[in-house]
Amino acid sequence: MTNAGKDSGLQAPLLPEHRQHEHMVTESASVSGAVFNVSTSIIGAGIMSIPATLKVLGVVPAVILILVVAVLSDVSVDFLLRYTKSGKSYAGVMAESFGRVGSVVLQICVMVTTLGSLTIYLIIIGDVLSGSESNGTVHLGILQELFGIHWWNSRAFTLFCIMIFVMLPLVLLRRVESLRFTSAVSVFLAVVFVVISTVMAICALWKGRTNRPKLLPDMAHQTSFLELFTAVPVIVTAFTFHFNVHPIASELRKPSDMVSAVRISLVLCAAIYCAVGFFGYLLFGESTMADILANFDQNLSSTVGSLLNDTVRLSYALHLILVFPLLNFSLRINIDGLLFPKWPLLSTHTVRFISLTSFLLAFIYTAAIAIPNIWYFFQFLGSTTAVCLAFVFPGAIVLRDVHGISTRRDRILAAVMIFLAVIASSIAISSNIKTLIRPEH
Repeated sequence: MTNAGKDSGLQAPLLPEHRQHEHMVTESASVSGAVFNVSTSIIGAGIMSIPATLKVLGVVPAVILILVVAVLSDVSVDFLLRYTKSGKSYAGVMAESFGRVGSVVLQICVMVTTLGSLTIYLIIIGDVLSGSESNGTVHLGILQELFGIHWWNSRAFTLFCIMIFVMLPLVLLRRVESLRFTSAVSVFLAVVFVVISTVMAICALWKGRTNRPKLLPDMAHQTSFLELFTAVPVIVTAFTFHFNVHPIASELRKPSDMVSAVRISLVLCAAIYCAVGFFGYLLFGESTMADILANFDQNLSSTVGSLLNDTVRLSYALHLILVFPLLNFSLRINIDGLLFPKWPLLSTHTVRFISLTSFLLAFIYTAAIAIPNIWYFFQFLGSTTAVCLAFVFPGAIVLRDVHGISTRRDRILAAVMIFLAVIASSIAISSNIKTLIRPEH
């Protein structure tokens, strides 16, 4: 079996990763751990832009869009789990259908998506703890508000300490299941964010300080109908977790349990997104920013209000710190599979494991310090690589159907999924380009 797999041109590039997961499955993971890990994979920086999508689309279309993308995500994950015989990774499934080219394209998309997301996470963490500057306005971070401005709470030094003393020990863990406790805390912190935002919105509503949220898009003040499609990549990115499905599923005693874990996670995350979107939009109205954390970065006359603002910002910064190692796991595996396809499995090759881990942390840290704001990159990410990972590739696998198991329903769903993804992404990309060229609009 080993020699056959090694000599196969289709499976050889993925053999180390395949063996890695076979090695890991000796200790079965729990379904609850899978739910927490999937939920943590879903809830990332994308949640910060959900309220802004309600401002653009209106409450009703935005909620419908969140639910539709959640349902399509469930369908696409089902495709990835069913349309494979031996694939222990997303790249393995793509290799079965499209050969080496398919696995390489997939690995590149995963690397771009996860590397961009991890850099964004670190930028947000730096903004929250050490402040930022936007349009000439300086926003103090929590550490600076508490202790004043010093060299030891500067952005570069704070992020360096977080990378060394918090991130590094977590990313050195070699099993996804080992992150189940940090993932549970991460989900809890996201819920804390939702609860505090909800309480603040209800209090503001009680005091009459909120504006009535629009239920439908305001076309009278909309520059173009096509601009509504710019909200689609934000939601798609918020539900892009497909590259972590197989690593998590391979550690379960019964891989079929992954279907239940994914559905529970999607319901939980869709509820969190709808709550954050509605109450965040209700709280800040038309002043809602693309990153709602920026709305919480303000001086309030009330001490309690300021404390709640800082709690919201800090809880989400901690949430992103705990999400970081899970995305890094997929990034590291795909880079190793692309660069060292025939080497021994990564988890047992200590020198390569530590070297690759250290390089990735150093690169992400440097990018987060050098690039102050990459939200436009984040939008393009959702319009390109993220939408491919979430919908285009799973649909293409079904239409290719190398195993001869597709049904008419599967083919119709796959074709519709690809069509909607390509159309929405194309429109969003063109609209974003126009916005960059003519920012005054």
